[in-house]
Amino acid sequence: MTAMLIPGLGRPGYEGANIRTWVGFKHFDYLVEEAVLHWFRDRGLGPARLYHDHGLGLELVDCSMLLPAVLDVDDVVSAEVSQTKPGRFAVRLTTTRDGATVTVCRAKATVALVRETDPPAAGPAPADLVNLVTESTPGAEARPAAGFSWSYRVPYFHCHFSDRVAHSAYARTLEDTVDRFLYDRGIGVGRLLAERGWIPVVSRSRITMLADAHLDDTMTVTFSAGDIIGGVTFDGRMDCYAQRGDDPPRHVATATILHGYAISRGPDAGTLATLDDDVLKALQ
Repeated sequence: MTAMLIPGLGRPGYEGANIRTWVGFKHFDYLVEEAVLHWFRDRGLGPARLYHDHGLGLELVDCSMLLPAVLDVDDVVSAEVSQTKPGRFAVRLTTTRDGATVTVCRAKATVALVRETDPPAAGPAPADLVNLVTESTPGAEARPAAGFSWSYRVPYFHCHFSDRVAHSAYARTLEDTVDRFLYDRGIGVGRLLAERGWIPVVSRSRITMLADAHLDDTMTVTFSAGDIIGGVTFDGRMDCYAQRGDDPPRHVATATILHGYAISRGPDAGTLATLDDDVLKALQ
């Protein structure tokens, strides 16, 4: 289908410029979500109207991204969005550098309209979106992975519509979990930055919601490193399990990430660092 062009979608959040002025991967995820929301708003069906008039919560439930170029905090991002199937979108994010258009992200995203339990109104769903309506977050079950784990209580600022954990919360949790995993293995971001000038680089990620998680659930997160690719990146996998009281844990989300390091100073600045024996041993 014809792509919807969104010039000047916005700049990445300043929050994401953690090392120098490059922006972390979760802000690409936020921009992809914003581009998809723009597609709905352009049709007069933004999340506020869907909620207040139809009792539906618009939720990004799956997002995979390829990140071929870095994003700077001052870059102005434009987007192309096309619906490839009902509720499924292809998104391309670009910026302009030295007069040339640079692709910084290619993504595929899936949207569901979740019927809320206590909305202000509950009118029928718009006719062209009725096939997207579900009673809870849909998704195919994935095989759990073992490894490093940690737990937290789901706070309200991880939720949409007063109760349900949002996709963006899992992007934040993925970043947090990788940071904790690396620190636990003795190769934390602070150490490698100070000793080697290495900074984290993510070139691929995917986050899939499998079931609903809710405010005040206990969320247990696992992470494990997988294959080493080309001596410069490693695959990682995160799985999230939500538990309410004495109920059994529910597998609510899974994610994968391709992680490496860029050299931030000296003559090799901007190139990928080779994972040496010390780093490989820590990862494995």
